[in-house]
Amino acid sequence: MFCEKAVELVRELHRAPEGQLPAFNEDGIRQVLEEMKALYEQNQSDVNEAKLGGRGDLIPTIKFRHCSLLRNRRCTVAYLYDRLLRIRALRWEYGSVLPSALRFHMSAEEIEWFNQYKKSLATYMRSLGGDEGLDITQDMKPPKSLYIEVRCLKDYGEFEVDDDGTSVLLKKNSQHFLPRWKCEQLIRQGVLEHVLS
Repeated sequence: MFCEKAVELVRELHRAPEGQLPAFNEDGIRQVLEEMKALYEQNQSDVNEAKLGGRGDLIPTIKFRHCSLLRNRRCTVAYLYDRLLRIRALRWEYGSVLPSALRFHMSAEEIEWFNQYKKSLATYMRSLGGDEGLDITQDMKPPKSLYIEVRCLKDYGEFEVDDDGTSVLLKKNSQHFLPRWKCEQLIRQGVLEHVLS
């Protein structure tokens, strides 16, 4: 039936919890595009027949197919746009390196878009705050204190704490008292866990 595959794409995203990215449905997109091509070709032949043969009875069918084409396009664009919004939110949540499980759910074009967005955001952050730049992805919530206690959830290795070269070794189940702004990214990546007293 007309537009069912396109509407299913939108429903698929609607069913996915907010903040999660379902696998890119390449097969669904391909089926919608094939349906659109078939509708367009049928409309072209009917338009030619209506013009040359004077068949006015084909006009409602042509209009119906055209409306179906427009609906397929709207649903496909909504699907792709919603995925881009979710991918953009992932950059703010996970940082510039996405976990491989999330990258697996993205198409090659989406990975390319993510990389371009990441570069644009980095360029913008470098333009702020003088020589060092300003990382606007840090402190998504206002901090209550500058230092926090964290527990390491997995072996990470050496982690530089200060600009003077001071570093700590992050081993699984070790606890540290670190500057919030230095470890917030690792907390979002699941390497560290904020220990609440």
